[in-house]
Amino acid sequence: MTIADTLQPVLEKKFPAALVAAFLLQSAGAIYWAGSASNRIAVLEQTQLRNQTTIDRVAVMQEQIAEMKQQLTRIEAKLDRSASTASAP
Repeated sequence: MTIADTLQPVLEKKFPAALVAAFLLQSAGAIYWAGSASNRIAVLEQTQLRNQTTIDRVAVMQEQIAEMKQQLTRIEAKLDRSASTASAP
């Protein structure tokens, strides 16, 4: 007995309309869900891209602030030295 002989009686049976309708509705629901999931993923990717740009700018600003603090420390040290030499007799 071959597979075709085994499947032939199953394929010849009529399926109830409710079963076919349920299968079609379930398939349509799965396709709709996949489409909406794809849309949500696209929105999340765009948001992540915008956030990454902001993160990059903040990192650059942190570096600039660190350099400005170093410069301010040097300026203060120079002012302290010049103030101490000016007050010395």
